[in-house]
Amino acid sequence: MPKAKETPHCSYCGRNASQVEALIPSPDQKSYICTDCVNAIHDMILNYHEENGNGHKKQSGSIGMSLDRIPKPAAIKSFLDQYVIGQDEAKKYLSVAVYNHYKRLLQPDDDDVDIEKSNIILVGPTGTGKTLLAKTIARLLDVPFTIVDATVLTQAGYVGEDIESLLTRLLQAADYDVDRAQRGIVFIDEIDKIARKGDNPSITRDVSGEGVQQGLLKLLEGSIVNVPPQGGRKHPEQRMIPVDTKNILFICGGAFDGIEQKVAHRMNSHVVGYSTDSKRRRLDTKDFMRYVAPQDLKSFGLIPEIIGRLPILTHLEPLDRNALRRVLTEPKNAITRQYKKLFEMDGIDLSFDEDALDLIVDKAIEYKLGARGLRSIVESIMVDAMYELPSESVKEFKVIRDYALHKIEDAHFEVADN
Repeated sequence: MPKAKETPHCSYCGRNASQVEALIPSPDQKSYICTDCVNAIHDMILNYHEENGNGHKKQSGSIGMSLDRIPKPAAIKSFLDQYVIGQDEAKKYLSVAVYNHYKRLLQPDDDDVDIEKSNIILVGPTGTGKTLLAKTIARLLDVPFTIVDATVLTQAGYVGEDIESLLTRLLQAADYDVDRAQRGIVFIDEIDKIARKGDNPSITRDVSGEGVQQGLLKLLEGSIVNVPPQGGRKHPEQRMIPVDTKNILFICGGAFDGIEQKVAHRMNSHVVGYSTDSKRRRLDTKDFMRYVAPQDLKSFGLIPEIIGRLPILTHLEPLDRNALRRVLTEPKNAITRQYKKLFEMDGIDLSFDEDALDLIVDKAIEYKLGARGLRSIVESIMVDAMYELPSESVKEFKVIRDYALHKIEDAHFEVADN
């Protein structure tokens, strides 16, 4: 009678394949070890090296670099200046927060002073550079960085993405290295879209507004969160990865459209009568965003608990005509430089007339879309040329004002005079 084939099992703990995640065979396929035992042996080796190698425990906060190798705030801001026009105050706040985040990671575990996180919230109109600041600073950093959109988040159990899914993106950016992910930076865009919908009681739950804010509290404050490694909804059979958010820096950005009225009301800028104090006379009524305060965010619909976990509040200024003009040509990734590079790949030398650039800026101001509107206008001007010229034997092409105006009118971008 043939001998029954033996069921594979771990040679260390004795469990079979149905009781463990996976069995790893030896080269001769005669013995096995399970993944749980591999992890246990790995931890034992680490403990041995810590106790007998350098004589002290590993610092969980260490990022493998010394303080002198960390980019200083002035250097961070100088790097941002190459890509983002203006917004000096926002750059300063962001540079200091990132630098302090590095120093916080270098802090020894046995230090009696616990440095708290400096989570940031950026407030500014659309097209002023909030997302661009985040993307630009990601190029400079030596920690995992990810940008997530708050508009898709809902409370657990509802259609949309779970709040923990934003940490899935961070894990992916860190190549699923949990230790690196726990030292990363998350930029939450469109944070204003999860504002509370209203104070009136309702029979329906605010699952994409206040519900998301409540769920974000534990992430911003710092706690161990079970994250689905592939994203999506959580279910009981899915393997989770525990991530400690204590050392993850959160940067939030939002347009907060309409918050200027909240600021103006708080500052009581509309005075009835003749007597006004000097403080009101000094107010810049064209840019109320510069006076934004935490109480304005509360009036807009953010709950006090989440405002308290975003202690650093700064604003981005609306781009004036001069700033928009500089955005077109000065940054390393300026819009005109991008189109010149596209034409250069076809052997065509592209240039823009100064009057044509002024027209583009004037139209962008009319549409009130900020720097983002510049791209739409330039695209409407260049689309026909990008379609026709690669097939023709043209070596040089110059965009003049009349050509730009004609293409804008053809694209129905013109604005009726008031």
